[in-house]
Order: sequence, then structure tokens, then C-alpha cells
Amino acid sequence: MTRKLYITTALLLSLTFAPVTFARDSFNVCWSIYVGWMPWGYAENAGIIDKWADKYDIDINVVQINDYIESINQYTAGQYDACVMTNMDALTIPAAGGVDSTALIVGDFSNGNDGVVLKGKDSLSDIEGQRVNLVELSVSHYMLARALETVGMSERDITVVNTSDADMVSAYTSDDVTAVATWNPLLSEITSMPDSHLVFDSSRIPGEIIDLMVVNTDVLEANPKLGKALTGAWYEVMTAMQGEGEDAVQVRKELADASGTDLEGYDSQLDSTRMFYDPAKAVEFVNSPELQETMQKVAEFSFEHGLLGEGAPDATFIGVETPTGTYGNSGNTQLRFIPDYMQMAADGAL
Repeated sequence: MTRKLYITTALLLSLTFAPVTFARDSFNVCWSIYVGWMPWGYAENAGIIDKWADKYDIDINVVQINDYIESINQYTAGQYDACVMTNMDALTIPAAGGVDSTALIVGDFSNGNDGVVLKGKDSLSDIEGQRVNLVELSVSHYMLARALETVGMSERDITVVNTSDADMVSAYTSDDVTAVATWNPLLSEITSMPDSHLVFDSSRIPGEIIDLMVVNTDVLEANPKLGKALTGAWYEVMTAMQGEGEDAVQVRKELADASGTDLEGYDSQLDSTRMFYDPAKAVEFVNSPELQETMQKVAEFSFEHGLLGEGAPDATFIGVETPTGTYGNSGNTQLRFIPDYMQMAADGAL
């Protein structure tokens, strides 16, 4: 299924399942497996979500969904009030589908957690003429396009093969698959296989693939308690998982187990992720003018690939609001980056 069909389906479903936006006390949140999002599963299992929900007299149901894109589609369709996703997917799925969304928490950016792997070849230039398996029109696709630029190539020089993240590892074991672009933990598993070579990763484009907890804007504005509870729970886990103390190591072991790796593997993934353990650092990142510049690059890629909707005349069709200004059409703002709740965490005001 193509991303355009995903968007169309999600938009139609959103008319049926749009979240109730008045003040309420029960909310649904979804997440999928990725190194930077594992803390959400831990927060649920350890009772941290319930603790913060109880503090604000609300109920938060946190659900893991195995297929990343499907989780975003369900959020866009209104079946969830909040969902983890990247900055690009937030723009091209819910925002492009007309669902006004707010990046409540900027958890990290990929600093090597996304990469291009070749089988039997050790240079990115060897990708020319190959079929590349990836989740089409995802951040992996964006990263691949940026990678190709560095060796004077474009997508015309390769063939993209759309592959679900759930099928990526098994696909790579086939003799027919010789190149993939994917993210951790899939990336680590694939690069550990014989004759696999990581030829490009996201450390070459730092700050461009951003991992977010996104909340429906109308729901958040009507229910700030949800934003406070989620933010409080997140930074409690961030504090708990840092360092080499026995308790912190145990937390990371549980995160590793849940993501299908061991402590060494999970710590390795963390090493290639710029985690914002300190909310003040996340606030600084969101307040930086570079965020608006990044979203312009993402919007331009998205427009070139038809991801902003069939009626989009150019890359500025959708407004992306940041603290330093709005990129795109401010009259059609559908994606917002705010520091507000992270600033509350930094100030100890949650």
C-alpha cells in the first residue's frame, strides 16, 4: 500500500473517528518499537504512566502497535489522541491529512540510528543501479535521498522497493535483497549479518530526523492535564535510565529486552541517538532557528514525492509552526512545535 493511499484512508477515517476535543478524563496513546520510544512501554509497565495520570485525575491507556506506519494512521484516524512519530511523518500523514498536531515532547534526534546497508559492497557509490528496500516515503526514504546527494546521485540512479518495517529483516535475508535503508533496532540486526556494510547513517545529517510524541492539537488545548502527565512520565523515565548505577542499568536492561536486544545492544543504539534527557536541552533544540530550516528541507522532499496532498501547489502548502516562526502557509498550520510542557519539566513545574 502506498503512502498516498495511507493518507487518503486515514483522512476518510478521521471523519468518522475524530477525537472528542472537549475536556475529558480518558485518553489513548500509541507507540511502536524504536530505541528512542522504548521508554513509553517501560513507563506503562512500571506504573509511571498511571502515577502521573492519577496526579492529574485522568486515565491514560498506552498501547504498543507493531507496525509503525499503521500506528500513525490510527492516530490520524482519531483512534488515538497521541502517538510517537518522526517530524517528517508528522508532516506527511496527520498534518497532510488535515489533523492539526502538536509535538509535545522532542525526545531525541537520530545521530546514527538510521542507515543505509549494502550486502557485499562497502561504498555508498556501489548502490547505483540497485534495488533498495525501505519503508517508502518514510524518514528512511528521506535519509536515502540525502545520502545519494553526497555521492552525486539521485533516486533516478536506484529503484525503491517498498517494504514494511515488520518485514525488513526477513527480506534482507533473501538473496534477492542487496540494499536496505532502515532504522534501529532493525539496522543493528541487519548490520550484524555476514557481509553487511553500513555505508551511510544519520550522523551525517544530525538534527534532521527527530523523534516526537505528537498529540492532537485540539485534544491538547482542551486537556492540558494530558500534556502535563505525559511529559512528567517521560522525564521520570529519562532520569531513571541515565548513568551506570544499578537501578539505571536495570531500567535499560528492561528497555533492551522489550526491544529484542541485550543491554550492550541497546546502549549501542543509545550511543547513536542524541537523547534529550534534560528537558532544558529539548527546549533549546525546539527554540533554535535550525528547526525551521530542517522542516523546510523535509517539506521540500515531501512535496517532491507528493506527500503534502494532491492539492498542494508547493512545499509551503502546510504551515509548520516553530518558536522562531512558521515555515509555509500560516493560514494552513497543521503541525506545531512548542516548548511549553518541556519548559515546565525543566522548571520543575509539573
